[in-house]
Parts: sequence; structure tokens; C-alpha cells
Amino acid sequence: MTSDQRNSPKLLMGIIGGMVAIIVLFFAYQWFMSSSREVTTESESINSTVSTPLKPSEPVRTMDEKTIQLVDESILKTATPNDPALAKEEMAKLEDIQTQLHDQENILKAQHNDADQLIMLKEEQIKLIEAQLVQK
Repeated sequence: MTSDQRNSPKLLMGIIGGMVAIIVLFFAYQWFMSSSREVTTESESINSTVSTPLKPSEPVRTMDEKTIQLVDESILKTATPNDPALAKEEMAKLEDIQTQLHDQENILKAQHNDADQLIMLKEEQIKLIEAQLVQK
């Protein structure tokens, strides 16, 4: 190859385009494979926790008919396993679910309090801006 052919803009653009296409394909493959793994693990974890529910230690509380029901009422009616090892395993699963629900409740309460504080601060900011506009 001569030096003119090596420095050709068409050749450089072709090489750059090929490299970009390979990189895009690689990232697309990684993204599709990771999303399919997440879907299967989420569905497996949901199926494993819902497949053999036990009677919870606390009754299901419903606040309104409009609120979303997080726990299925059929849990209250299913029989407990006769094998003590299975019963302990199910109790451990239910305790984990209960702690996750409590953690989620605490997080939501904290977010609600933060939102209330932001609303109060925004109202004060609006009052200050209105006062500045009145002064002008």
C-alpha cells in the first residue's frame, strides 16, 4: 500500500465504523443477557416464595379498599407442613418477607416525611419570592 492509500479518509472511516459496530453489538448482547437473567431470577424468587405459603404470625391489615394488597389472603387458609424442618424453613422465609415489608414501610414513611418537608420549604420559598415581587 502506498502512503496515500493508508491515509485515505474512506479507509479510516470504514475502520472506525466497523469498530463502533462491534462495540455496539457487544454492549447490546451484554444488556440483553443481563436483562433476561434478571427476569428469570425474579420470577423464580417470586414462585419460590408464593408456592408454599404458611399462616403468618400477624394478621393481614387492610387500611382502605383502595390500597394495594401486598399479601394474598389465601396464606391464612393454607395448612402448615407436617415436617418440622419444612415448617422452620417456611417460618424463616415468612420472617424475611415480614422484615422486608417493615423495611419498605420505614423507607416509604421516610420518603413521605421528606416530601412533606420539601413541600413546606417550597411554600416558604414561594412566600419569599412573592414578598420580593411586592417590594419591587
